Amino acid sequence: MKGLAAVLVCAAFGPISAIGAAVGAVLGHMFPVWLRFKGGKGMATAIGVMWGLSWPVGAITCAAWLAIAALFHYSSLATLLSIVIGAVAAWLTVDWRVALAISLIAPLVWVRHHENIARLLKGTESKIGQSGKA
Repeated sequence: MKGLAAVLVCAAFGPISAIGAAVGAVLGHMFPVWLRFKGGKGMATAIGVMWGLSWPVGAITCAAWLAIAALFHYSSLATLLSIVIGAVAAWLTVDWRVALAISLIAPLVWVRHHENIARLLKGTESKIGQSGKA
């Protein structure tokens, strides 16, 4: 919700302000100063800013996450693939500035998921609904 709220509030000042708020919200979530730049992985905030910048892109990203998660049962895999699908959808549907912002957020989400990627490659990543590690 914080990503969506930031974008919607700043959209009143114009599209560039909304884009700046989107990038700022994701960066602020991932690298908060008060937590010594060790924050979250950013996907939920990224989806929130996508909904705020372009609800169809947000919907496509969410639908992709749900479909991939249902098919493979890995939240991290669904996250990694759906953020890329969202970026591609942005390039196909919205203004280039919005698409660029979303495309800059996507690799940040991937970087923050480096441990999940390693576990996916090793086959030790936990599946959705599984307690503990595989």
